[in-house]
Amino acid sequence: MKFNELASGASIFIDANIFIYHFTGASEECSEFLSRCEGREINGVTSINVILEILHRLMMVEAVNKNLIQPPNILKKLKNQPQKIKQLNDYFVQTQKIERMGISIRPFSYLTVIRSQNHRIRYGLMVNDSLILALMEEAGIIYLATKDNGFIGIEEITVVSPEDIHL
Repeated sequence: MKFNELASGASIFIDANIFIYHFTGASEECSEFLSRCEGREINGVTSINVILEILHRLMMVEAVNKNLIQPPNILKKLKNQPQKIKQLNDYFVQTQKIERMGISIRPFSYLTVIRSQNHRIRYGLMVNDSLILALMEEAGIIYLATKDNGFIGIEEITVVSPEDIHL
């Protein structure tokens, strides 16, 4: 499903990659979609674990963009040079914008983590992806905004994806 096919008033869970594509300028579709959420045309929802993933990934992007670290092994290099981490802040400022975009940020409980195991067993998902499904299930949300192909074919949800990613 495409973003422009999503009806007004729909609730949709938003995966980390949608925010990353927006903040890095890699997808106009993602930016337009998030504008619809900000305008309250669509009820955008994400979670704490997704926020942590966004922080982590944007930190890596910022370190490379500021020429503090060069690929490969960005994470390993940053861990070994904490003075460079101290020079990074844009990733945090960007991530703080999510709540101001009108996106609801859901916490989760240990019980949610336990329930997510069913999705790992059934679909072969990694932990964060299975948590997303468990959170969607708890909230009664069937739409997922993501470019992660691991969610394709999961019958309980409808994946809504951008088609204009340019990295």
